[in-house]
Amino acid sequence: MTDVDPSRSVRPQPIQAIAHALGLSPEEVIPYGWLKAKISLHALDQVRSKPTGRYVLVTAMNPTPLGEGKTTTAIGLAMALNQLGYRTAVTLRQPSLGPVFGVKGGGTGGGRAQLIPMEDINLHFTGDAHAVAAAHNLLSAFLDNHLFHGNSLDLDPQGSFWPRAMGLGDRALREIRLSEEEAGGRSNRFVITEASEVMAVLALAKDYHDLKARLGRIVVGVTRSGAAVTAEQLGCVGSMAVLLKDALAPNLVQTLEGTPALVHTGPFGNIAHGNCSVLADAIALRCADFVVTEAGFGSDLGAEKFFNIKCRASGFKPDVAVVVATLRALKLQGGAGPAKAGAPLPPDLTGPNQDALAKGFANLNQHIANVKRHGVPVVVAVNVFKEDPPAELEWVREQSIKAGAIEAALSTHWADGGRGAEHLAAAVVKACEQPSQFRYLYDLSWPIRKKIETIATTMYGADHVLFEPDAERQMERAERWGFGALPICMAKTPFSLSHDPSLKGRPTNFTVPIKELRILAGAGFLTAVCSGIQLMPGLPKKPAGERIDLDPASGAVVGLF
Repeated sequence: MTDVDPSRSVRPQPIQAIAHALGLSPEEVIPYGWLKAKISLHALDQVRSKPTGRYVLVTAMNPTPLGEGKTTTAIGLAMALNQLGYRTAVTLRQPSLGPVFGVKGGGTGGGRAQLIPMEDINLHFTGDAHAVAAAHNLLSAFLDNHLFHGNSLDLDPQGSFWPRAMGLGDRALREIRLSEEEAGGRSNRFVITEASEVMAVLALAKDYHDLKARLGRIVVGVTRSGAAVTAEQLGCVGSMAVLLKDALAPNLVQTLEGTPALVHTGPFGNIAHGNCSVLADAIALRCADFVVTEAGFGSDLGAEKFFNIKCRASGFKPDVAVVVATLRALKLQGGAGPAKAGAPLPPDLTGPNQDALAKGFANLNQHIANVKRHGVPVVVAVNVFKEDPPAELEWVREQSIKAGAIEAALSTHWADGGRGAEHLAAAVVKACEQPSQFRYLYDLSWPIRKKIETIATTMYGADHVLFEPDAERQMERAERWGFGALPICMAKTPFSLSHDPSLKGRPTNFTVPIKELRILAGAGFLTAVCSGIQLMPGLPKKPAGERIDLDPASGAVVGLF
């Protein structure tokens, strides 16, 4: 079975029926054809007084480059909860065109646990990502135009650090040189759209007022006297907001089994805050008994940012977190492998390997501990592949409970859809009966250095943090400009608990190097960038785009999976 087979074998429900299942009226839904729609922001006003449903976060251990099925688990769990009689919605990020045509391919789940219309969601969808890139680049153009026409704000051209943005990966654009005549010949760069601060703003904004306020706070550069210059001072916030007007409304689609899915915004989990929009969750939580949401990569990245950035912005508190694990990821963390995207898995990852499994469990143990440090009950979901030895699956389940999980369940949602995740759903319902004692990892009033060190030593297990000279200067400037009380967004590799992808398992005796600190005042956080992190991905030797094609006879998209 390929992923495209199930998506084309079902008869989807009209999008109006999906909206009706959430209790939304026709006036609150803006159809984009038969199978997708936007939910008007007026819908939130209508449901704001309703009690919120149970809030379930899906996170994971450190993955292999192939991914461990976190998105499929979120979708399968939502479908299973729906089958158990609970009105359920799943909220997810929109896939990025960069990975779609680069390493990963499509990002809408797989097997019998996926979203439809798969092709639309993976490609242009409702145009939100394009709107983000347009708004981002409009600000870039206004900045250069200001410098060209007299520079009344006395901006330092070499201190103007606002980049360009593009929705595809292209390593040649990591460093560019602007026109000598038009922009002073200064250096600039591109970031992928999902790493744009405008994407983060869209994901965290609560309404149009908040959107404009956040856009206005974006810092684009510094004057020659050392003061911050914002987008508001350049006079383009209104135009940026107009470009983002429709993009702020969450998108509504469905799973293969007709469970409502809100897919909105796409900040990356390793270089941005890695969660879908606050608005998608706000609407879903008041329309459903359970809302299942997914955070990018492992608990050291997306979940930590969910807890300490997104929950601060939204005010919502999670009831339970599901940590996804697989035998192959555990064995990789235990020294087996390697695993490489696009290549067959080696036998020591797919076959029996109790030694590597036992060594790699230390990684999962840390992720369970990371969630529990935030006071949130943990359920481990062991995502089952057909070649997995049953004895090893049961061993992981038992060890997960010993490590502090309330329950651990085997899940076969990829092969069996919602029915394959019913044990997991029952475990989640059970865990929600225990009160969540949710707490943040750090206090916002702490110095920037202390917040970064707390994340690195507590969530990663680092001994120390080394701040490079540029990062030291940028921390001092952030404090001086009044941004010291913002939360921290760490940018690091997803493949290790540490900053180094080669350090597997539960590394010890390492130091995390911070090469720079970026001020994202509009988004409302500071990004601490570890050495080796790029904000503009490159294409692999064999890009996924080589197998993507358009069938000229039928007009169908092929090769997305």
